[in-house]
Amino acid sequence: MKLHSNKPWLALAAGTAVVGTLPWLVSEFMASVLLSCLMYIALATSWSLFCGATRYLSLATSAFFGIGAYASATLLGSLPWPLVIVAGALIAAVVAVVMGAAVLHLRGTYFAVLTFGMTELIRHAVTFVEKQVSGTVGRVLTVVPSNETVYLTVLLIAAGAIATAIAVQRSRFGLALSGIGADEQRAQTLGVDTRLAKIAGFGITAAFAGAVGAAMAVRWTYIEPAAVFSPFIGFQTVLIALIGGAASIGGPVLAAIVFSLLAETLRLQLPYGYMMVLGLLLILCVMYLPNGLATLWQRKRAATPAAPATEAGHV
Repeated sequence: MKLHSNKPWLALAAGTAVVGTLPWLVSEFMASVLLSCLMYIALATSWSLFCGATRYLSLATSAFFGIGAYASATLLGSLPWPLVIVAGALIAAVVAVVMGAAVLHLRGTYFAVLTFGMTELIRHAVTFVEKQVSGTVGRVLTVVPSNETVYLTVLLIAAGAIATAIAVQRSRFGLALSGIGADEQRAQTLGVDTRLAKIAGFGITAAFAGAVGAAMAVRWTYIEPAAVFSPFIGFQTVLIALIGGAASIGGPVLAAIVFSLLAETLRLQLPYGYMMVLGLLLILCVMYLPNGLATLWQRKRAATPAAPATEAGHV
């Protein structure tokens, strides 16, 4: 018997192939909605990869997203598009490693508040530098790739985030992260280098957020710190992951699709309705589905009786 099934890999490959053809089959508006879905799939999945396993509540996603966006705005004219994405991911990962080394010894509310505070610090630092260097707080992107290129890039980033989550979940590294979430002191006594594992996981999460920010920056053509470092991006990522089920892989993906569709529907008709629905669902999940929407199929799987073993001599 195989230790791990290949079904998740096959489903990911098939899903990526199908979703990759959609921009040429749907309207421009639907392609934009799909792009938003992919963006939050990548952000929520990569956030869950670290935070769902370790139970460290990070509010720094918007910081890494903004760093990637500004890296893209700065380097787009001098580097090829793939290298721009890689640069955004690397710069965000380096910042995460430095940040993680400083704050990952804290837990709970202290860690969440400090990551949010450091996000605001980075935003104000970028604003200060922009004013001093260019005399303005925003950048206009004049040379941008096509919409199809951006879509396929974000699709590959989202697929990479899911693939990384699957691989980490099945590895010793993933086991170490889960051990930290269950009982960090016990994990240390069992020989896990918890500090290194936490910094590495935090860096992986940041790399994907930076890559997404680098890709999405060109969709706005004009970026400024208030937009790309918006706390809304970070908070929505956390809420999507928690509502979907941060300890699972499929939960954040499903929640990202649902809430991206809700966002486009409600923002036009009820500007504040989307956040109300998001908050209400979070409350309901906390009360009745503590492990998010993933609890639903976990309960269904647990309730399904196992197939009886075939007795010897019976056909």
